[in-house]
Amino acid sequence: VQLQASGGGLVQAGGSLRLSCAASGSIFSSNVMRWYRQAPGKQRELVAAITSGGSTNYGDSVKGRFTISRDNTKNTVYLQMNSLQPGDTAVYYCNIQFVTLALDNYWGQGTEVTVFS
Repeated sequence: VQLQASGGGLVQAGGSLRLSCAASGSIFSSNVMRWYRQAPGKQRELVAAITSGGSTNYGDSVKGRFTISRDNTKNTVYLQMNSLQPGDTAVYYCNIQFVTLALDNYWGQGTEVTVFS
């Protein structure tokens, strides 16, 4: 299983970006796709998650600003980020976890988001 993230970049505070992450390979249909981020000197934190059935949850710092969605036909997850703030600057990683006994877990390579004021 491979995950390819894209869409990061440099944006002014208040702006928007849309991240994408496409999964390929043998994808178990029941899964959870997540976005994490890691800022310099900080621990990786959960940004948002979405199940294959469409249920979502968000980290407190992004609620109301970020929206996670997915296209199951393309095994792709998206993260629409609005009202970006300098505190959102980080490398964003996508993750897929299969809902199996083994809880197989895979990571993408990360895409960098920099928000300047």
